[in-house]
Amino acid sequence: MHHPQLLSYLRLYAQTFDLFKHIYFQTTVVSVRQRPDFPVSGQWEVETERREGQREIQVFDAVMVCTGHFTQPHLPLNDFPGIEEFEGRYFHSWEYLSAEGLQGKRVVVVGIGNSGGDIAVDASRVAEQVYLSTRKGAWVVSRVGPGGLPGDLVGTSRLDRLVQKLFPSWITMMMEKKLNRTFDHRLYGLQPKHRFFAQIPVLNDDLPGRIISGRVLVKPNIREIKGSSVVFEDGSVVEKVDVVVFATGYNYDFPFLPSGLLTNGGHRLCLYRHVFPPGLARPSLAVVGFICNLGAINPLAEMQARWATQVFKEAMLQDVKRDTSTLQNRFACLERHPLQVDHIPYMDSMAEELGVRPNLLGLLLREPGVGLRVLLGPCTPYQYRLRGPGQWDGARQAILTQWERVAQPFRTRMSPQPESRTRASSSLILTLSGTVLLTTFYTRHSLSSLPTGLLYKIYSLPEIIWGWK
Repeated sequence: MHHPQLLSYLRLYAQTFDLFKHIYFQTTVVSVRQRPDFPVSGQWEVETERREGQREIQVFDAVMVCTGHFTQPHLPLNDFPGIEEFEGRYFHSWEYLSAEGLQGKRVVVVGIGNSGGDIAVDASRVAEQVYLSTRKGAWVVSRVGPGGLPGDLVGTSRLDRLVQKLFPSWITMMMEKKLNRTFDHRLYGLQPKHRFFAQIPVLNDDLPGRIISGRVLVKPNIREIKGSSVVFEDGSVVEKVDVVVFATGYNYDFPFLPSGLLTNGGHRLCLYRHVFPPGLARPSLAVVGFICNLGAINPLAEMQARWATQVFKEAMLQDVKRDTSTLQNRFACLERHPLQVDHIPYMDSMAEELGVRPNLLGLLLREPGVGLRVLLGPCTPYQYRLRGPGQWDGARQAILTQWERVAQPFRTRMSPQPESRTRASSSLILTLSGTVLLTTFYTRHSLSSLPTGLLYKIYSLPEIIWGWK
């Protein structure tokens, strides 16, 4: 969705569930501190300040910190000698609202995260020239998946995750080859040193087109700045630069919390399951949404919030140490990217605690139509509403009809479709895939023991059923 639509969705959600009366707008949280009887009560004193300066202290049984990690712009000016004498204008991407004021300018964008890529593309439509400076490059993926479907619904099934876990090197190689078939990252000056799944990729449909047309020129890291000239590490110089935009990420801080409550473990916070500070006598404070992954954050934050309302203190510290070790081996854990997790395993681990993880084998036996879509289709939040606390009676129907809602925005010009053929092919696919999967379960063989050809066919099933009606 475009961001105005996402904002509209959140407002409609709050309106539907009558939440506005509980929200204090234009209110700053000054401090959150434990009450003197905290070991017994687990309660918190929250001091707030309204825009007009009025302060108030209220007592709460529990607190959820949902500020996220894009709160403090990271502007590493010491890494760019001469920036203080720069004759043009410079600012952090946090301040960027639109390309207004960049008409006819020469612009350097520093950093190739999602913000850097978006700003370079947006500015290139009006600027005289845009230069995109990157130290390490990045893998660039499209929002548009196979067949024009939303990219975040493709390759996100439980079966996809299983195959990736069994054959990580092969899947990584196939993904990188697929991306380079679209455009060669090395040719475009974007080839990164890290492998695809080691770091969040750049989501951008337009960047390759802006590079090939010359509107965006990819450059290495900046060595120094002299007046209005920018010198890059390869010795090239761009003169008469008007604007430098630093898309250099964010730092995170929680100044309203007690000092030492959220301690660091390496580059990440010491949080049990990325949610609970393990040092509290009572687990009545949770950090929600302080996480990132290869996919949407909303379902993860929702699951965290659901779990946080029910969790009690457990053996957290040991789990934090084990989780930290796993993350450092699994991902390229950088100072400002310490939050990455595996989407489905992380969701399932919390869903298990909640008692809402879908019973896959039971679904395949009782309701194969739903079970196969849970296994082979995109892992949507409906799956965690099939059973347990927060169960929703409409979850099954929502899973069965989710592709109809995916297709709906495209139906601005309808043409006759061979419905009977679609239904017939869907039934055949369901039957064949169900036979293969149930045979696998009944014979108690893991996918790793299957012949490579059969495994490839099973792995290809999601591509086939993306078109299910």
